[in-house]
Amino acid sequence: MSEKLIYDSRFFSGVLHYVGKAFLWAGRWRLVGHLPDTPKFVAIAAPHSSNWDFPLFMAVVGAFRIRVRFLGKHSLFEGPFGWLFYWLGGIPVRRESAGARDLVDEAVTAFTNHEQMILGLAPEGTRSKVERWKSGYYRIAIAAGVPIQLAFVDSTTREIGLGPLFLPTGDMAADTATIQAFYEGKTGVRRKG
Repeated sequence: MSEKLIYDSRFFSGVLHYVGKAFLWAGRWRLVGHLPDTPKFVAIAAPHSSNWDFPLFMAVVGAFRIRVRFLGKHSLFEGPFGWLFYWLGGIPVRRESAGARDLVDEAVTAFTNHEQMILGLAPEGTRSKVERWKSGYYRIAIAAGVPIQLAFVDSTTREIGLGPLFLPTGDMAADTATIQAFYEGKTGVRRKG
């Protein structure tokens, strides 16, 4: 995991902040919520329905000045712009490999080894419509002893931002139902059907 990120540069962090706010303004998105006063948490972003989700959530990251790490499809980190995803805090994941199962342990170790860490991911794991979310975000939060920040996009209301901070109880079924209830009725950039 790279330690030097775009957020560590005062200049580039400032650029990301103003570009993020301008991007949201130009898209007529209303930024809502506030960054919690806790040094470590897992941030989940949903619904995940479009390639536009990434630039939108990076705009939120910039606007709130969040120093985030995120899990992304390994192919994003290849090619001439792969370095950019690392610099933005990306951690490549091969979903089909056995190594993806080890990612929970790696994430928990990273939380243990850092005084401050925010790990962002999409619990749906794909832009396609899914019946069940992946459970990795929950298993990471429980094992690391950190809360879950509910981040969202809702194209119907044109709101995007941070919802409540959720403290998992260890009852994954009940907690997942509560978390998913928060996202009920929120529509992604591209409606799933």
